[in-house]
Amino acid sequence: MSVGVIVALSPPREAEIAAAIGAHPALSVARRCADLAEALAAVEAGVGTVLATSEHPRLDRNTVRRLAKSGVEVVGLPTNDETRDAMLAFGVETVLSPGISAVDAAEAIHAVATEQPEPDVPIPDVALDDAPAGAIVAVWGPAGAPGRTTLACNIAAEAGRAGTDTVLVDADTYGGGAASALGVLDEAPGIAALARVASRGELTDAVFSRHAAEVAPGLRLVSGISRADRWREIPPASLDAIWDAARRAAPLVVVDTGFSLEDADALGGLERNAATLSALATADVVVAVGSSEPLAIQRLVQGLGDLTPLLSDVSTRVVVVNRIRASVAGSSPERAVADALARYASIARTWTVPYDAKACDAATLGGAVLAECAPRSSARRAIAALAEHVVSATRAAIPADVSAR
Repeated sequence: MSVGVIVALSPPREAEIAAAIGAHPALSVARRCADLAEALAAVEAGVGTVLATSEHPRLDRNTVRRLAKSGVEVVGLPTNDETRDAMLAFGVETVLSPGISAVDAAEAIHAVATEQPEPDVPIPDVALDDAPAGAIVAVWGPAGAPGRTTLACNIAAEAGRAGTDTVLVDADTYGGGAASALGVLDEAPGIAALARVASRGELTDAVFSRHAAEVAPGLRLVSGISRADRWREIPPASLDAIWDAARRAAPLVVVDTGFSLEDADALGGLERNAATLSALATADVVVAVGSSEPLAIQRLVQGLGDLTPLLSDVSTRVVVVNRIRASVAGSSPERAVADALARYASIARTWTVPYDAKACDAATLGGAVLAECAPRSSARRAIAALAEHVVSATRAAIPADVSAR
């Protein structure tokens, strides 16, 4: 049985390659499409198994991800080196050489369709950027405002003050607050701008730097969306490119995430939590934060159970209980919450941050971190120690040549 190929190619070579596909004993032309919109309709109709496409105005990372989710293999046949590089940036896994013959192109398409690992055709060697160097720390916590943003901002600030160049990325799609917490007036969310550029395959290090504003010595901020209804501006297909660019930009990347861990299937196809799930999956260290109230501890225990399957095999988990105080956790609050998490969530070590309302209120009022407005506060000292531990946990992921930036 022949493999059906949807052909959506530029006019100069469309007829030649379509003829070669039709002449191949194991391939057939399922449909010849005038543009990518027609090809997408054919894919959704289940017409073919492979899409052979050249560059099109609508071809971007989001379209490639949509095609991948449909189960159709995509083979890129660019007309020149520039469009070849663009296709690779979009995430097309198989991109053939612009000068490949029609017969060899048909053989390559057949190899992709039959999952042959190394087709004997000339596929170009592409010089990729250096591997991402920095480490990612994702700060997550369950519903109930346990202090995710406060912790993320202060961990990032402490790391920057200690000499580790740090980028803070606000990826909370339910309403990011990092810019407000740091006293930054930013009406254009940096992460949304990066997502738009990444979807076109144009996210370079220089572009990332333009959207990472310096807010303190050693600390830059990629601001988030301030309104929950703007979550669609951060499409899942752009996230991997953003994380890679962030890793190249600094030895340490701290990501402030949202609370929800529901995937698209649970939300009827909506990918509202894609930024959170993607950050957790790629993180080298995950800081899980809860508050000390009994209900908050219960939410943290339940959330940790949901969190564990989402993490990579090599990520390190650090559990923090925020706003520790005797009035809600008993006469020995640190021991009480540590014992509860050890018993119900098998957490060997729990980090605690004392409740210091005066210092935190001063930070909120001033749009500053604790190190700036309350350097001697008990909360600041606890977070500084936590930040030192987190940075130490990422050392294996931070090469020596960039850790001293």
